[in-house]
Amino acid sequence: KLVLLCGGKPFGPQVGSLEHGAHIVVGTPGRLQDHLKKRTLKIDQLTTLVLDEADRMLDMGFSDVMDEIIGYTPTSRQTLLFSATYPDNIKTMSRNIQRDPISITVEAEHQHNVIEQLFYQVKRHERNNTLLALFQHYRPASTVVFCHTKAQCNDVAQLLQDNNIEALAIHGDLDQRERDQVLVRFSNNSCSVLVATDVAARGLDIKSLAMVINYELPRDPEIFIHRIGRTGRAGETGLAMSIFTENEQRRINSIEELQNKPCRIDSPLSLDRDSTYKLYPPMVTIQIDGGRKDKIRPGDILGALTGAAGLKGSQIGKIDIFDRSSYVALEHSAVRQALNYLANGKIKGRPAKARKLR
Repeated sequence: KLVLLCGGKPFGPQVGSLEHGAHIVVGTPGRLQDHLKKRTLKIDQLTTLVLDEADRMLDMGFSDVMDEIIGYTPTSRQTLLFSATYPDNIKTMSRNIQRDPISITVEAEHQHNVIEQLFYQVKRHERNNTLLALFQHYRPASTVVFCHTKAQCNDVAQLLQDNNIEALAIHGDLDQRERDQVLVRFSNNSCSVLVATDVAARGLDIKSLAMVINYELPRDPEIFIHRIGRTGRAGETGLAMSIFTENEQRRINSIEELQNKPCRIDSPLSLDRDSTYKLYPPMVTIQIDGGRKDKIRPGDILGALTGAAGLKGSQIGKIDIFDRSSYVALEHSAVRQALNYLANGKIKGRPAKARKLR
């Protein structure tokens, strides 16, 4: 049995789940700490401790919280530490919490020779216009724009929306439901642009991504490699565009040193600009009440929509089933018809209220 303990979710139901026992507990540091302090979670008999994305948790300031959580565990445990990078603070953590650890390094699967990298040097006030010009010139089908902060994510997403480029921001201020909805919409083609922090982008499973844009260059060149490695996968080519100012030249130097090749620097003036350009996704997502715990399956939804609702199978895209909700990607022309049916119709014999995600 697995129990998920995440912040942003009600505390009570989590306590109820823990009362029935669990073989595996997966959680965020803050919420795990809360349960341990209230003694609703006991891990004195824990056999295996897994710290995933350890470098990001340290970057986010969770060092003391993680130390406290580890203090509740028996010293006889096995400890597995996963980290995309291996800076000094991770080495120190390993020395403090592991005994005779074995280090395993996995090479990245992506090949940077299929990723076209270009760097655009700008004045600070030119950054936003250059970002828009990148979309107008390359016209990508899907893009992730990386930013440093949550506030910057929101500002950039708003900038794109104000210029007829539909975009969604994803960062640490989103609760789990909001994060799930953003990722569902991006993966099912009802959102074409994601504006993300590095922390929020960890774990994103994007099979086909046309372009990555660095709104600013990261300080750590390894983070740059991880960012651009999200495009150019599965034998496809990809675009990695970076905007930087003169003050970020040292970051350019670090990237060149890590990649052992010079960065291709171009002028924003080389980009074709088109103020009439618009980017709207081909699909729309509707949310349906009822999910996995209600015994709803993708086939049940597909059957209802192509049967009683009268939609064509070609109008229906990806279907995602969560515990209590389901998400369906539809062509724009099919949304009204689907919602009209679901207002009074049923799926698997039960009412199925639905709404369009905006």
